[in-house]
Amino acid sequence: MNKRSQHPDVQSSLPAQPNLRRRDRRLFLKAGAALGATVAARPVLAETSAKKSPNEVIRVGIMGVNNRGAALAKGFIKDPGSDVVAICDVDSRASEKVAASAADSQGHRPQTFVDVRKMLDEGNIDALVVAAPNHWHAPATILGCAAGKHVYVEKPCSQTAEEGVLAVQAARKHNRVVQMGSQRRSWPAVMQAIDLVHSGGIGKVSYSRSWYNNRRPSIGHGKTAAAPDWLNWDLWQGPAPRREYVDNLIHYNWHWRWHWGNGELGNNGIHVLDLARWGLDVTTPSRVRAGGGKYRHDDDQETPDTMMVTYDFPEGKTATWEGLSWSPLGPHDAAVGVSFHGSEGSIIVRGNGFTRFDDRNKEIETVNGEGGDTSHLADFLDAIRTGRRPNADIQEAHRSTLLCHLGNMAYRSSSELEIDPASGKPLGNPEALALWGREYEPGWEPKV
Repeated sequence: MNKRSQHPDVQSSLPAQPNLRRRDRRLFLKAGAALGATVAARPVLAETSAKKSPNEVIRVGIMGVNNRGAALAKGFIKDPGSDVVAICDVDSRASEKVAASAADSQGHRPQTFVDVRKMLDEGNIDALVVAAPNHWHAPATILGCAAGKHVYVEKPCSQTAEEGVLAVQAARKHNRVVQMGSQRRSWPAVMQAIDLVHSGGIGKVSYSRSWYNNRRPSIGHGKTAAAPDWLNWDLWQGPAPRREYVDNLIHYNWHWRWHWGNGELGNNGIHVLDLARWGLDVTTPSRVRAGGGKYRHDDDQETPDTMMVTYDFPEGKTATWEGLSWSPLGPHDAAVGVSFHGSEGSIIVRGNGFTRFDDRNKEIETVNGEGGDTSHLADFLDAIRTGRRPNADIQEAHRSTLLCHLGNMAYRSSSELEIDPASGKPLGNPEALALWGREYEPGWEPKV
């Protein structure tokens, strides 16, 4: 498996060129040729993988397989350089289903666990995949690093800003590769778009707009009830202080309850805000404002269904995010996207690619490429083998996730936040700062 030649941490300092279209075409052809070579090599790797020693195949344990974890299990099974050896879920139905599917696909059945701590204690896994709910993301990442495992953690990488800081510390202390599931960081056409932004392809870039649109149904009003017999409710809660089981919470609607989730901003806003921050080449905002509310449904949702957040950066650049969970019409005929606006044109990233316009909105080019999980999982595995930082390294993941946390802090405190550029914390705002961390169930406090 070849190491990627275009790493997102390496930013071009080339000035704007008069013949950018020809240069960009060459870049695209080179990227396509490299991708084609990788794909062409995969059948050969698949044929030889059975002959590899166990030390050459990265053994993966996956935590949380009801949704994203099941898809990631298929992705790691498909990659000839990895082997799914363990499945952990508090829902016995999900773990049995994915374990059986994995056995059919790879010829042997993974071990199944209910408690991730026991899976980590087994010692026969090299990498932990964390696809449990948000309140588990950073605590499980920290546990995995402390157990000597590399970690692939789904977005957002933390439920609170404080947890993100601790996750970075854990990765560095234990010298582990930690990748967040922001797949666009590994999509060739998106990487090309960001390279264009960095290299002057649309001139001096000062603004990025990002958005997410959907038509989500009402979650209704839940009732307290006994947890079903297929669910270990205590371990589902894990690090979070204990609450009674509610019958409309599992397995998705926890996203809209602050105790466990981060709303749409942390759920899907992270994908495009990560690209906005990457493209603008900025780190921490100096000011954050948020507006909106919960308007569409009368139900148990606590997080906003309509939200606009503005981030001003000390570099003289601004990013915005608009989230409409109940209205599917998004800008540029895309439900999800990000645009960059420069002195000489603009770029819209949507789907698996991008469109570039000149300063009069005339389309210059449209480029599409590979999407999905394949390239991002391959990048994670390659980073483990080579010891380099992955495309969505935990430090970059935390910086982007922090934007979501700050947006939610501004919204929940109904205030404009001034941010300390060194720590990322709100200044002079005790109400917002109280949301920097959270309380934990006794005995579950994260320890780096």
